[in-house]
Amino acid sequence: MEQRVYTVSNLTRQVKEILEQSFPRIWLEGEISNFKRHSSGHLYLTIKDAESQVRCAMWRFKANSLVFQPADGMQVLVEGDVQVYEKGGYYQLIIQQMQPAGVGALQLAFEQLKRKLHAEGLFDSIHKKPLSPFPEAIGVITSPTGAALRDIISVIRRRQPGVKIVVIPVRVQGKGAANEIADAISDANRYGELDVLIVGRGGGSLEDLWAFNEEIVARAIHASALPIISAVGHEVDFSIADFVADQRAPTPSAAAEIAVRDRQELASQLNYWREKLPGALTHRIGYLQEKIQSIYNGYAFRQPQDKIYQQLQYLDDMQRQLTRSVDHKLTLRQNQLEHFRQHLDGMNPQHVLKRGYSIVTKGGGGIVRDSKDLEIGDRINVQLANSQFDAQVLTKGKKDGE
Repeated sequence: MEQRVYTVSNLTRQVKEILEQSFPRIWLEGEISNFKRHSSGHLYLTIKDAESQVRCAMWRFKANSLVFQPADGMQVLVEGDVQVYEKGGYYQLIIQQMQPAGVGALQLAFEQLKRKLHAEGLFDSIHKKPLSPFPEAIGVITSPTGAALRDIISVIRRRQPGVKIVVIPVRVQGKGAANEIADAISDANRYGELDVLIVGRGGGSLEDLWAFNEEIVARAIHASALPIISAVGHEVDFSIADFVADQRAPTPSAAAEIAVRDRQELASQLNYWREKLPGALTHRIGYLQEKIQSIYNGYAFRQPQDKIYQQLQYLDDMQRQLTRSVDHKLTLRQNQLEHFRQHLDGMNPQHVLKRGYSIVTKGGGGIVRDSKDLEIGDRINVQLANSQFDAQVLTKGKKDGE
């Protein structure tokens, strides 16, 4: 019987056909390892369990739909098609969709973005801008048909009818909603006539509220020069927008209450202070009068010249001390000078000559200190105390002991 000989390509192609036909689209659960995002946008990874592993790929147009960031060590559930990569000679799973195992993809994406923005400092209190206590114009970014807008307008009109309301309509859920919200925030800042922005919508599921968990909205809120009140969902709902905004309101109605003060409450406070102010002013005036009288009756106020005289006396004392110090220094220096004068006077050669000594010089004026310096016939000059004379050496004497 003749044996069939396969080429590598033929064998791989037949294995590919059999394997891909035998396995329709499947779900696979395991742990991600060797995760890589190629510059093309495609994802390459391995999904493994305790005993085996499968290579996987996810093409860019599918990867772009992921709302979370895959990473090594993450448990995932993926749906895909078994495929043989002929050039490499191995099989792989081409992933069509991916979600975290045990936790929803949206919830994981929420936590990932929250950690990222928190690390960047977008939630820090230093970035929170104060709200205007008496805004004249309020911008509202929400759905034009939602109950949230009606609630906000109703509360503002009831509390402060004179406040201008500028509605910037946007979609608040669905594809493209996040971009519309971010653009509306930028437009409101360019508009230039608003004091505060309310950004939000009514309640809903995590999917319904997701536009307010998008990074583009968070960064638009952070970049806003206008203070922003986030009013997303109900009191139990928290969004990324809530953490970045300058103030969070539990509901849209509460956002309107935060934005404007109740005119009746303000009127009541004004009445209170109108009644309290006269008495407070009278009390303050009386206190200040007593303080002035106490100062007037004080010793320093009654005898201001005494302080001046004391200072003048102090100056006199200092002048006397200074004069004594200078006189003492001068006397000390004069004594030192006299001592030096006497010392120099004692070293004057004239005093030595007066005691009977003389100074002998010869020729060029050099002083003769020893008879060895003279020869018979040398002309010398003899200086006495009050006169001098010239002489000639006739003989040379000997030193003592010669």
